[in-house]
Amino acid sequence: MSQDQQAQQKVDFGQLSEQLQQQAQQVLAWAKSMGASDAEVSARVDQGLAVGVRQRSVETLEFSRDQGLGVTVYFGQRKGTASTSSLQPEAIRETVEAACHIARFTEEDPVAGLADAAQMATEFPDLDLDHPWALTPDEAVDLALSCEAAGLDQAGISNSDGASVNTGRELSVLANSRGFMGLHRGTQHSMSCVLIAGEKADMQRDYWYTTSRLPEGLETAESVGAEAARRALSRLGARSVPTCQVPVLFSPQMSATLVSHFMSAIAGGALYRRSSFLLDALGETLFPQWLNLYEQPWLKQAPGSAAYDRDGVATRENHFVHEGQLSLYQLSVYSARKLGLETTGNAGGVHNLSVSTTGQSQEALLGEMGRGLYVTELMGQGVNMVTGDYSRGAAGFWVENGEIQYPVSEITIAAHLKQLFSQLQAVGADTDRRGNIRTGSWLVDGMTVAGS
Repeated sequence: MSQDQQAQQKVDFGQLSEQLQQQAQQVLAWAKSMGASDAEVSARVDQGLAVGVRQRSVETLEFSRDQGLGVTVYFGQRKGTASTSSLQPEAIRETVEAACHIARFTEEDPVAGLADAAQMATEFPDLDLDHPWALTPDEAVDLALSCEAAGLDQAGISNSDGASVNTGRELSVLANSRGFMGLHRGTQHSMSCVLIAGEKADMQRDYWYTTSRLPEGLETAESVGAEAARRALSRLGARSVPTCQVPVLFSPQMSATLVSHFMSAIAGGALYRRSSFLLDALGETLFPQWLNLYEQPWLKQAPGSAAYDRDGVATRENHFVHEGQLSLYQLSVYSARKLGLETTGNAGGVHNLSVSTTGQSQEALLGEMGRGLYVTELMGQGVNMVTGDYSRGAAGFWVENGEIQYPVSEITIAAHLKQLFSQLQAVGADTDRRGNIRTGSWLVDGMTVAGS
């Protein structure tokens, strides 16, 4: 390891925290001295180690250390933004000057401006997000090789698209001229493996991954490789099915994409641009009465936890869907003002979005479905957020009498998203908590499956 790489691993994040906060205060002072009526500054530093192996050999070994600072200034209702990748005082001052110069030439926007001081976060609980991993490059390589080997050693696995191990740590500061100063520090670690099963005309690829803020929260390298192999092998012999109208069970990972489409449709930007199929749907019953969709931003160690959003507004436990009804839009300060509403603290997105469950296991949901399609992969971009039309390529398994019969590929599933939401029959207890959207399997009654 070079001296530069060794120095990188020894970055003092405590000292860096103080430095970024001091620089943020300096930026605000410079902006005020240059005539800005309000200003906001965000600064970040992140570092990481990434290792990739393929066919039992190291392909990549990367150390990274990125940094940046952005400043937004307001001259009344005129806004200017500029950024820099340097944290040197001269570069930062030039960035503030550039933002002020831009603001003087922009058009006035009647809703532009910082959040009200009363909306900004004042509580900063310890969310336990920062767990550095003292992982050496040699140890990372050994883990990645072990992960891939656990899959390659399975009978029927013919090739590998590689295994990877990643560890990263981030520090960021957000401050504005209305007295807000927020500090975020967190880690994210992951391991993944992609394998190919079969040969010649019958080859299938699949993967598995694990991610956590804590090193000890990761699955073992051997279990990740073995699961990737199991999934790839289970897809061998895939075939199409005749076009039909049947129930569809989405795996938790695929169910999360449906939640993502819904959240995009109720996001303020889509609403004020009038480019959403859920325009003016507030208060409308879109899901079964048992379903609730809410965020939990203060969960300890969770991937989406935060005390404040990108506007500095305090996060809270928002209920977007309550007993099946759309009860709240997803709004930033700007989009809320455009719509004549109040911010929901969602500038930059949601925080640990959770879907209520009806409690069944995945096996029980297969039994409840009886005959239909179990979807484990979606392909393509066939989702029209303006009309709500949904049509995507899919792969998975055909189910008869509540049991998986054979793998399926080269099919398309289609429905209107509002119809899909209203025909939701159950949400399983097999919740996937690896991402920012936490949901189990979704059983939907009646989608069009287009096949042979």
